[in-house]
Amino acid sequence: MDLILCHTTADFDSLGAAVGLSRLLPGSKIVLSGGAHPPVRDFLALHRDEYQLIERRSVNPKKIRSLVVVDTQQRDRLGKAAEWLDLPHLQEIKIYDHHKEQQGDISATELHISPVGATTTLIVEQLQQQQISLTSAEATVMALGIHVDTGSLTFDYATPRDALALAWLMQQGASLPVINQYVDPGLSPQLQQLLKVALEKLQKVDVRGQKIAWVILKTENFVAGLSSLAAQLVELTEIDTLLLFHESPVSEGDTRLTVIGRSHIPGVNLNDLFLPLGGGGHSQAASLNLRGVNTEEILNELLEKLKATVPHPPTARDLMSSPVRTIRPETTIAEAQRTLLRYGHSGLCVADAQGELLGILSRRDLDIALHHGFSHAPVKGYMTINMRTITPNTTLPEIESLMVTYDIGRLPVLENGQIVGIVTRTDVLRQLHQEGRGGEREQGRSGEKNLKSPTLKELRSRLAPQLWQLLTKASQEAEKRGWHLYLVGGAVRDLLLAKEATGTLLIKDIDLVVDGFHKAADVGAGVELAKALQQIYITARLEVHGAFQTAALLWHKDSELDSLWVDIATSRTEFYPYPAANPEVEASSIRQDLYRRDFTINAMALRLTSPNSGELLDFFGGLLDLEAKQIRVLHANSFIEDPTRIYRGVRFSVRLGFHLEPQTEEYIRYAIDSGVYDRTARENSKAPALQTRLKAELKHILEAHYWKSALQLLGDLGALKCIHHSLSLDEELLRQLRLLERCLRRYDSQETLIHWQMRLEALIAHLNPEYRGSVAKNLQLPDDSIHRLENLAKAQSNISAQTDREEAEISPSQFVQLFRQYDLPMLILIAVQSPRTIRQKIWKYLTVWSQVQPILNGNDLKKLGYKPGPHFRQMLDDLLAATLDGRICDRSEAEEFLAKHYPL
Repeated sequence: MDLILCHTTADFDSLGAAVGLSRLLPGSKIVLSGGAHPPVRDFLALHRDEYQLIERRSVNPKKIRSLVVVDTQQRDRLGKAAEWLDLPHLQEIKIYDHHKEQQGDISATELHISPVGATTTLIVEQLQQQQISLTSAEATVMALGIHVDTGSLTFDYATPRDALALAWLMQQGASLPVINQYVDPGLSPQLQQLLKVALEKLQKVDVRGQKIAWVILKTENFVAGLSSLAAQLVELTEIDTLLLFHESPVSEGDTRLTVIGRSHIPGVNLNDLFLPLGGGGHSQAASLNLRGVNTEEILNELLEKLKATVPHPPTARDLMSSPVRTIRPETTIAEAQRTLLRYGHSGLCVADAQGELLGILSRRDLDIALHHGFSHAPVKGYMTINMRTITPNTTLPEIESLMVTYDIGRLPVLENGQIVGIVTRTDVLRQLHQEGRGGEREQGRSGEKNLKSPTLKELRSRLAPQLWQLLTKASQEAEKRGWHLYLVGGAVRDLLLAKEATGTLLIKDIDLVVDGFHKAADVGAGVELAKALQQIYITARLEVHGAFQTAALLWHKDSELDSLWVDIATSRTEFYPYPAANPEVEASSIRQDLYRRDFTINAMALRLTSPNSGELLDFFGGLLDLEAKQIRVLHANSFIEDPTRIYRGVRFSVRLGFHLEPQTEEYIRYAIDSGVYDRTARENSKAPALQTRLKAELKHILEAHYWKSALQLLGDLGALKCIHHSLSLDEELLRQLRLLERCLRRYDSQETLIHWQMRLEALIAHLNPEYRGSVAKNLQLPDDSIHRLENLAKAQSNISAQTDREEAEISPSQFVQLFRQYDLPMLILIAVQSPRTIRQKIWKYLTVWSQVQPILNGNDLKKLGYKPGPHFRQMLDDLLAATLDGRICDRSEAEEFLAKHYPL
């Protein structure tokens, strides 16, 4: 006999999963281990005969062959049926559950545990794989399981997998009227009476802006359906976290205590709270059952622990953008519009010369003024002067309330009468979105819990100890100055992708950002912090570069840190004056610093300073894109402003094994097809993103082991047009690149040449001759490369003309004389662009003829009586030619040759 066990007080998820399993395991029977939730009980009163249900008392333990436990991993939730787990003749025990964070105590032979919203979802996926169809009754109860356990896909732990499972069950004939009847069945008369009592006895406390409530209920008998009562209480009272305690007698002198927990506070994990006492569940919904305990003591213990876990709410200081762009009241409407365009703002603060706030000008105000032709008018006539302001310590709930109550889109932050920042609706929405995603569960688009924001402890366990020590000292130096310090960019991405806590990850390139505008951290903050670190790490070399005073600490083959580059900058924002230009940068906040970056997976930051050290800032869904293995750009105009981002996106895509997100690929193709790069190059002598920065990206790609795949993707996107508008990766160019690799392997196995540069030269050489030199100069290649590309056509023509004659007419010495006027890189470029006959001659020259030496040397000539002089060179050349052509083979023949042609 194969049995499927539902836990005591079975809910719809437990029953739905069991029904699905009964189809996967033909002949198996379902056992309710002990009671059911009231809605489940009512449902079974009508539908019991539709399913393979049997009573526990009708089971003969000796005939049990296998057990499958659904929706739990704990023995005590199986009631008396738990005794069957110890039967010596059992062949297997399987567990299906979705509470991945719980610690089970059942010794199973097979585990199926995945962090989806409902266990039923796991069963649906297996039914789909095996192409098993369901009856309407089966589909209905399984759909109920997913609906109830995920709040009809509204609970935070619901996943896309649950939604797909529900869709399939609807296709199988799940009855929506029945689902509607039992998803929200209402409270029984007994629970309704208890609800009245609970509302009267409910106690509340405000903890850091969050409403925490608790209530103790006592009845003469155990009451089923307390979870529904808890849900109603939360909904009616609008509290953030509820602890519902229910006492009922079991026997004389013994009581049973049931605790139901519900929470909507990000960062509060009820499962962790209840686990030490033997309970558990999800982060936002958990329960606990105890016997013979003091209710007040348990209440006080849980309440104190709960209060301690409530996070401090973000304040305006955490949310605001700073410094604030202000304009004077006499600024014209047209000038204000240009400022908005430059910084991408939706409004501007108007202040006097002393920095005192006078009003706010919104984009809507500007649009109205421009519509009526008042571009020349001063903004003081259009700004809003009745303003609401906040302080740096105003909390997020207070900010949200102000915005909703007064329909305000932006709130200036004032400190000592001066504007220190501004909080916008976007800032609030981003924070709320991040909180909604965060906490205990970080899921990818597939719904799997693979990547999550690491805690500080996890972060430390992944990094090499010496690197962790460096970051710790940097954060300590920042904290001394009252600054925040963040690890940003690729290092964060690599930390999140590191799957094992090996303690050996030594990142070679680290970006740190100082954010301390509230403590007067100006553009030189990065340099100040770098200098402080150099006093600790005296072997590091300090470099300061750029108008923005970015600092870098460099170690080369250090005994501890090996070769390491640490960039330290102050948080900034940027503006591109025209496409492909270098951006103009200004001091700003960490939010704006991340917003200026290229791709979501590179626009995350880990906070290194307290409080909230180890916090992941992910405003743009970078973690989800890492999970989905996709490269997604932050802005629609990103590639128009900076074409090197196309090359960076391709490089990350190929190196990480990711794909370009479809919209991002469309942006790339649009930017290339628009002709903006060619137009920019014609109109601006300085376009670094098409010159030095493009060369740097080409170097990164062409020196990597994956360069062929990256070049193929660039070709598919048409992105080689950034090098020159006529360049494309056609079959001929691919053939030449394959020949180039053969040549480099054959003729430069010691890598005396710069191979990535040779690959770039081969790309440029594919252009028409009149473009080669200018493109090489534009990319600022070395002089010898420019000279080579400028003269390549002439050299090819010369060699082609010489080799067009009949082969019998050309001697080996003539080939040597022809080829040796060119260096190895030139010969390789000629070879890859020439027909086989010329390639063969170049190959023979490089491998055979160039190795041949004259039989006699200068010393031999002197011994023969010849006086040293310029003619020695000609004599030796003639000897070499005769040797190459086979006219002399040994010393005596060489001496005879000299006697004949150069008599003493």
